[in-house]
Amino acid sequence: MHTTSVWRLAAFLAVTTMLGIGLHASDRSAAPFQPLNSPATKQHLPGKFVWADLFTTNPVAATKFYSGLFGWTANTITQNGKAYTVFSNGSRPVAGLAPRSSMSTNRPSRWIAYIAVSDVASTLKLVTHAGGQVRAGARDFPERGVQAIIADNEGSTIGLLQSSSGDSADDEPKPGDWNWFELFVKQPQVVSAFYRQVINYEIAPDLRTERKNDFVLSSGGLARAGVAPLPDREDAKPGWLGVVRVESIDETLMRAVKLGGEVLVAPRAAAFESRFAIIADSTGGTLGLVEYVNNANPAQRP
Repeated sequence: MHTTSVWRLAAFLAVTTMLGIGLHASDRSAAPFQPLNSPATKQHLPGKFVWADLFTTNPVAATKFYSGLFGWTANTITQNGKAYTVFSNGSRPVAGLAPRSSMSTNRPSRWIAYIAVSDVASTLKLVTHAGGQVRAGARDFPERGVQAIIADNEGSTIGLLQSSSGDSADDEPKPGDWNWFELFVKQPQVVSAFYRQVINYEIAPDLRTERKNDFVLSSGGLARAGVAPLPDREDAKPGWLGVVRVESIDETLMRAVKLGGEVLVAPRAAAFESRFAIIADSTGGTLGLVEYVNNANPAQRP
């Protein structure tokens, strides 16, 4: 998930309440999952966003939605009565779906992205020291690697992944790939410092905006994510928003609505000759969409 493009989202963020993930620190191993790379590579890119999981109480509806929206293919693995679905964009796995139990079936789904790290165990030691929390301790997934889930110092949930097959290459994202991740928080500078301490990101102001509290998180010489202030609304809550690249944002939005989704933010112009929108899937999961007008190549942008 190559992410050299950066833009400021409009004053909107749809972040759901914290979800009961159903993972436990005592669960040290799990069923084999599809590796990120096959054949495996030795390329490791700490700080890169390499995966995302949708936690949902309605896996059937969610699978139908994303298969129809992006053309993702779904492969479900079942072991010991537990199911996990791998979504692939073409031949490349890009996301997973994990069913979760809930006291309320009306609870919306939740996307959680994963950041590549060199060593999950050592990274977890930094989390609490920096003011965060470990939500799900390290688990070893054969073929996939070691995963954990944490919350930063404002409570936003993010995953860590130490891939056993190498990290995905820094290629330009294709339609159907994750293109960018944006974090909305109350104190952007303070939270950016958390990710610098835990993930070793380089932090820089976003000079393309007039606000002085927009930041870019970079590693390996590439921008990986943005940190922006929450909209000035009482119901706004800190959280990450993942963005998927699409060929036509208008056609994608029409499919989303037909599949039972909702347009939360209508298409609007953004940086790098792009158009941006935010949707909720048919189960309540929130994500962004971006289209590059005239096929503008963000990888060649400064």
